[in-house]
Amino acid sequence: MKKIGFVILICGVLFSCNDTKPKNGKFRIVTTTSMITDLVQHIGGDKVDVQGLMGAGVDPHLYKASEGDVSKLSNADMIVYNGLHLEGKLVEVFENMERQQINTVAIADALDKKELISSALFASNYDPHIWFNVEYWKQITVYFANKLSEAQPEHKAYFMANAKKYVKELEQLKVELDAEIATLPVDKRRLVTAHDAFNYFGKAFEFDVVGLQGLSTATEAGVQDVQKTASYIIEHKVKAVFIESSVPRRTIEALQAAVNSKNHNVVIGGTLFSDALGDPGKPEGTYIGMLKFNVHTIVAALK
Repeated sequence: MKKIGFVILICGVLFSCNDTKPKNGKFRIVTTTSMITDLVQHIGGDKVDVQGLMGAGVDPHLYKASEGDVSKLSNADMIVYNGLHLEGKLVEVFENMERQQINTVAIADALDKKELISSALFASNYDPHIWFNVEYWKQITVYFANKLSEAQPEHKAYFMANAKKYVKELEQLKVELDAEIATLPVDKRRLVTAHDAFNYFGKAFEFDVVGLQGLSTATEAGVQDVQKTASYIIEHKVKAVFIESSVPRRTIEALQAAVNSKNHNVVIGGTLFSDALGDPGKPEGTYIGMLKFNVHTIVAALK
């Protein structure tokens, strides 16, 4: 019955949502997470119409498509998503869009699977938080620019020029992040957060990363998870733990209470952006601004 209901929803949308098409005649791209939306806007510029499904503070692990989302997807010329089960509840939707011959692009396809962090505990067997490695994001930028150029060959020079410019910005970003992180001694690079979103970040910048929950926020942290993480904090004299903007703060507050009850003081070092960017219009509302904000917050708290 669930499958039948979904098909009916798709069919209804296909015949009733022509008014969602942009009147400017631009190539229509629908994206999932805000990181992907930001990337697509950088490359597509004023030649495309971009609609992001997930805004600031939205957890993609738990996100479910609304009827309005299905409308946008059904009317898209291209759909761009993560591709490693990050948007786990949208997999069936993407499969239906592909059957409708809509051009779907999974950004994770830009990367060699050997470069990914594997996990036996996650549905895709790979950690999906690939945006936390700037080098990977550069590869993804070029990959997407090529995909968009294939779909809109008349604008290829424009898209490739935008990609080249953005790659240079990402290279400068990496230099800045390396310089700031270098001020934090290696033995203090221990990052404890609400869930395992920062493993690629840890690998790139030599941090030992501990997430209270697993790779997906669909899993709940239990008492044993809290106690195990509390022991790690005490053993390594970690000064601060971090909330994530898209995960309820109660899990980290419970961890802080468990640590403090054992006579070790740990503070909440701030809120990090993990599965979503910050509010549009603010520096952290862009991929580059988000990473700068996160690194500054982490380094300041752990020093």
